[in-house]
Amino acid sequence: MGGMDTFESLVRAEFTPKTTYLNTASNGLLPARAVAALHEAALLRAEGRPLTPLHEDVEACRAAYARLAGVPVARVALGASVAAHTGLIAASLPAGAEVLTAEDDFTSVLNPFHVRGDLKVRAVPLERIAESVRPGTALVAVSAAQSADGRIADLPALREAARAHGARTYVDFSQAAGWLPTDAGAHDFSAAVSFKWLLGPHGAAFLVVPEDFGGLAPILAGWVAGEEPWDSCYGPVAELARSARRFDLTPALFSYAGLRRSLELIEELGVAEIGAHALALADRFRAGLAALGREPLPAPGSAIVSVPGLGSRQGELAAAGVQVSDRSGNLRAAFHLYNTPADVDRLLDVLSG
Repeated sequence: MGGMDTFESLVRAEFTPKTTYLNTASNGLLPARAVAALHEAALLRAEGRPLTPLHEDVEACRAAYARLAGVPVARVALGASVAAHTGLIAASLPAGAEVLTAEDDFTSVLNPFHVRGDLKVRAVPLERIAESVRPGTALVAVSAAQSADGRIADLPALREAARAHGARTYVDFSQAAGWLPTDAGAHDFSAAVSFKWLLGPHGAAFLVVPEDFGGLAPILAGWVAGEEPWDSCYGPVAELARSARRFDLTPALFSYAGLRRSLELIEELGVAEIGAHALALADRFRAGLAALGREPLPAPGSAIVSVPGLGSRQGELAAAGVQVSDRSGNLRAAFHLYNTPADVDRLLDVLSG
């Protein structure tokens, strides 16, 4: 069997959508192996058996994400949401610090800096973010791929500009990790949720911190953040974990049980292969839109395609069994490993009708 045959047979074994599902930018589909693992995890609890395997799943997910993100496992912390990770970073900044953001980026990347009330938060168009870093910028916070329209940030340029001005960088890979090669090691901080392109359940999110922790205080640390968690259940934690695990939240065990299998699938298929597959479908959709006289928002090299003026047709598409999003009047379609040329053609067919 050739590589493409293996890819397709693996995908077909794992996914059986009952709709034309083009909405991964909202939620990814769960592979069959993750569903089976969730079922098994629930049975452990229901039957009163030891939960040791679920704690092993947590550490397997940390290691798998570290490989995916290209960082040592000691830099990876586990939490529940990007917003909570952003809040941890926001809490570490001194009063008056300047945070540079992209206009209309996803709220979870931005809002914790605003609610502080004593930070200078500056928003610029995404295309100008690298050139807008200046002396006195403490942190640049941006999504690798924009949720609303799929635009890809020029992260290498941003990194160079930040380095030149002594600023730190914080990148949200939620709409990128799983299809776009992720170089988290190039940034001070980064985060990603697990329920989009990583195909996991809700309730898990990753945070990558510098090896020296970048000035973060473990203000949310509970017993799991101890170097010896089971010896840290009573009284203050005697010794915090020497790794990024000091920033862990108590894990949603079922989520990690399912996510472990989802991450294994992504590793088996390969992010580069998944990305090439998704981009080919996105380009097929862009070409089809041109034939319909429609112009998507420019987002070259993105698996997310957003089309102005068509968002109102989301309900009609859903009724026809095609799942997409309506974002600010734009129709947003997102392409992932389980999508096929037939899915693209079905979407175009309904739109042209």
